[in-house]
Amino acid sequence: MFKKVLIANRGEIAVRLIRACRELEIPTVAIYSEADRNSLHVRCADEAYCVGPPPSAQSYLVIDKILEVAEKTGTDAIHPGYGFLAENPEFAKLCKDHNITFVGPSAEAIEMMGHKTVARKTMQNVGVPVVPGTETVDDDDVLASRAKEMSFPVMIKAVAGGGGKGMRIVREEKEIKEAIRAARSEAKSSFGDDTVYVEKYLEEPRHIEFQILADRHGNVIHLLERECSIQRRHQKVIEEAPSMALDDDLREKMGKAAVDAAKAARYWSAGTVEFLVDREKNYYFLEMNTRLQVEHPVTEMITGIDIAKEMFKIAAGEKLSISQEDVKMNGWAMECRIYAEDPFNNFLPSPGKILTLREPSGPGVRDDSGVFAGYEVPLHYDPMISKLCTWGGTRTESIQRMKRALGEYVIKGIKTTIPFHQRVMNNEKFLAGNIHTGFIEDECIMETSDDSEDLMNVALVAAALHLQRKSREGVGTAGPEKTGTDAWKMMGRRSRWVT
Repeated sequence: MFKKVLIANRGEIAVRLIRACRELEIPTVAIYSEADRNSLHVRCADEAYCVGPPPSAQSYLVIDKILEVAEKTGTDAIHPGYGFLAENPEFAKLCKDHNITFVGPSAEAIEMMGHKTVARKTMQNVGVPVVPGTETVDDDDVLASRAKEMSFPVMIKAVAGGGGKGMRIVREEKEIKEAIRAARSEAKSSFGDDTVYVEKYLEEPRHIEFQILADRHGNVIHLLERECSIQRRHQKVIEEAPSMALDDDLREKMGKAAVDAAKAARYWSAGTVEFLVDREKNYYFLEMNTRLQVEHPVTEMITGIDIAKEMFKIAAGEKLSISQEDVKMNGWAMECRIYAEDPFNNFLPSPGKILTLREPSGPGVRDDSGVFAGYEVPLHYDPMISKLCTWGGTRTESIQRMKRALGEYVIKGIKTTIPFHQRVMNNEKFLAGNIHTGFIEDECIMETSDDSEDLMNVALVAAALHLQRKSREGVGTAGPEKTGTDAWKMMGRRSRWVT
């Protein structure tokens, strides 16, 4: 196993990975921006080093600084978490060049599956169904013509996309040109690549993904499915495992397709193969995420397999200790992503200090959190502050426990999306499992508008004032911190799920 691991991330996922390393008895190194000096992941790691100013482009995304810290601390492995550099093939290559193990797949696999049209072609070659679509086309007029040939609705998608960025639904011919322009612009700003393609848009599909584990010795298994259909602006907000839409036969077919996809990519590490399932139960490959997923806890809860620790073992060259026959489904798990956003005000960001924090606990409850009372939620990063998960013997019990846990969760000083999740958990169609990717809009959850320019202007002014105040207060000096032991005492009793 490794001598020391650097966690190239922040927030709850950094804390999660530090926990896994502690159980494996591996010392950890955290990195942080000036805005994150007092963050929980900094306090939890054995060592922590500042890598730059608050903007991620000047800190968490600066590969040279991260590798410099790794070499200075004698780190022999780096785990990227998710987001930031997790699916950056160049980062994986440079880690290898510096004789540092990248805890994830090969750079070649990341590159292959990160390019949407290449991934689609790879899946077609091994017989995995894909959503009908086009190759990449540079000329907007030609792309618009191809879109019209497919019949509406269609989806304009960025080839380097993810997280709902660079995507536009087109329902009428008159919308095509503007949708292509908008998708290209967003893709350029988000990924540095404005290449897009057209894909047939499936009406009311379910978004179902399969977690896979693969070692460096050619062994590949799946850890069953997750239902990720509850989305807002193409971003997952509630996930569960298993899915009500799958019977044993369909589960077996999709699981095999996921394994075939991983083998085609010569993949190792943890990864996720995502599918869309239409009303007739036809399934289509959507994409493969070559990293640890945000929603991995629900799979851990129904299988009893620690995916984070498995990633470290695979990266160290160990063979999988389990076979497909060892993977058993036990109960039902649910995850609600808790964001620092105001659900009553168009989900605008709500940075600020957490004045009071009381996390839920009790039977079947797990809260993967990156915050504490007194923590200042910064404006610079994704606003997710925790992932609240529940387990039950049945879906009904899991939902009931989630309702209880959401009611127990107290966060004062900032706005959060807890009220939004409470409304979903009480929605009749959700309770019946009658869901799809457009569920939130169709059910008018929170009844918000996506195009409120006035509210967005208010948010920008608030953000400017917040940053101005923080600038007057000053930021801490950079340098190493020895913090691990005190941090875990400070955290006190963290919620654990029990069966």
